[in-house]
Amino acid sequence: MSQPADATFETRLHPPKLDVRACGSCTLCCRLPEIDHFAKPANTWCPNCTAGRGCSIYADRPQLCRDFLCAWMINESLGPEWEPSVANMMVYGQGQQITVLVDPDYPTAWKTEPYATQLNDWAFEARRKGGYIIVFVGDDVFKINPS
Repeated sequence: MSQPADATFETRLHPPKLDVRACGSCTLCCRLPEIDHFAKPANTWCPNCTAGRGCSIYADRPQLCRDFLCAWMINESLGPEWEPSVANMMVYGQGQQITVLVDPDYPTAWKTEPYATQLNDWAFEARRKGGYIIVFVGDDVFKINPS
């Protein structure tokens, strides 16, 4: 499903959910983000995540977990290379910001191809629309300034 040329930055960032993608064995959303609800710092495992299996409270997980979908799950323009367990990073939108959380075990993943070029292209488009891209790698934070 392609977005119309006049689609807002927000609409392109949060298109309708794709039914064909599933998390599979990926659990990066259980590890990389800070989750205040569980007093979970960034880059630590959620206490409810079972390694290799996923969420142990999936059926009863909080609404914030139910509502969260990484961009790969909802945006068909992200190819298979953007599957978080393949890319070693997770992308999601927050208003005009695109957030990239990089697995600290692969700190340079976002600087490799095809990611570096695509992130630069996204940053260029985001800047035209008043948005930006922030990359978190462990304790380091980077804003992508398009070239």
